[in-house]
Amino acid sequence: QVQLVESGGGLVQAGGSLRLSCAASGDTVCISTMGWYRQVPGKERELVAGITSGGSTNYTDSVKGRFTISRDNAKNTMYLQMNSLKPEDSAVYYCAGKISQDLYDHHPRSYSYWGQGTQVTVSS
Repeated sequence: QVQLVESGGGLVQAGGSLRLSCAASGDTVCISTMGWYRQVPGKERELVAGITSGGSTNYTDSVKGRFTISRDNAKNTMYLQMNSLKPEDSAVYYCAGKISQDLYDHHPRSYSYWGQGTQVTVSS
């Protein structure tokens, strides 16, 4: 079993920054690819960014140049540095992990492990 716990969400003004963390515990050796998803009420959960154990990354177009995903494999922790935040970035952000190295399968069902989510609210 794998447990994922997010932290770092909160309320920030537009243009500000937040750093999300995702701490993994349990059978972490089975996690290859990790990702950050976000969801707002009434909409599907969408991938924000993904990262493999080797450090390859991808981002959804709306956050490119503003968000940076990273992971510290020794600490079993993944991060999402969010800069130049916009009101439309407001959502519940979820940490996810999967066994597959397929960075480009974005569907949430491709991920086996999920955190409980952390709220990010960007005020205008």
